[in-house]
Amino acid sequence: VQLQASGGGLVQAGGYLTLSCAASGLTFSTFPMGWFRQTPGKEREFVAGISRDGDTTYYADSAKGRFTTSRDNAKNTVYLRMNSLKPEDTAVYYCAAGRQFGIVPNKYNYWGQGTQVTVSS
Repeated sequence: VQLQASGGGLVQAGGYLTLSCAASGLTFSTFPMGWFRQTPGKEREFVAGISRDGDTTYYADSAKGRFTTSRDNAKNTVYLRMNSLKPEDTAVYYCAAGRQFGIVPNKYNYWGQGTQVTVSS
């Protein structure tokens, strides 16, 4: 199983980025997907999640109203659109696939390598 995250980068506060996560080696449409982020010295925190069919999404309070996750099961890809970015959004962002949905990392079986998002003030 491989999850390849991409799309991170450096952006000014108020800007936007769209992260992508391409999956291979698994039946993508059968896995709920999650986005997490982590900064040095802190635990990995839940950002957003999406159901197998993409009809249901969940967001951390910090992401509500600014971030949108979606998926394209035909392309085995999940996305995270991040608008109105803030310096506190700076982190390494990870995508994850789990056999059941959850907001804690141990609910997820497979992880991408992470992509760095840096928001300058």
